[in-house]
Amino acid sequence: MEAFVKKVKHIDELHFEHQLWIAEISFYNDELMVYQKYLDHIATRNTGIEVRKQIEHFQNQFIIQKEQLDILKHDIKIHDQWLARFAAQHPTAIDHYVFADHNNMRDRAHSFKKLYTELKTEFIAFVSARM
Repeated sequence: MEAFVKKVKHIDELHFEHQLWIAEISFYNDELMVYQKYLDHIATRNTGIEVRKQIEHFQNQFIIQKEQLDILKHDIKIHDQWLARFAAQHPTAIDHYVFADHNNMRDRAHSFKKLYTELKTEFIAFVSARM
């Protein structure tokens, strides 16, 4: 049996991931705005009860996704600020420090991507059937 090894990373690696995730969050927010415009367009052209239910479903999902993005972005920024404060307090020794890997945050980012991709696939199928 392998012994448990705690992963550690250099501050630059953690900061790079933070920047990457913030950029991805910005992209997802932009994409959600585009999806909402398509949904609004479909809503003006379709008044059937079933279509309205699907539109409401997607509107609710978009709100939830935006909220999750805001929470994730906030948490990433808090962690990055903590790293920045640590670096400012230890400027000469920062290259010698390693930090616990932020697996929890990475897991959250990956989970969001997975769920978002599923929603995106579902929404594109819905749009394709209505346009």
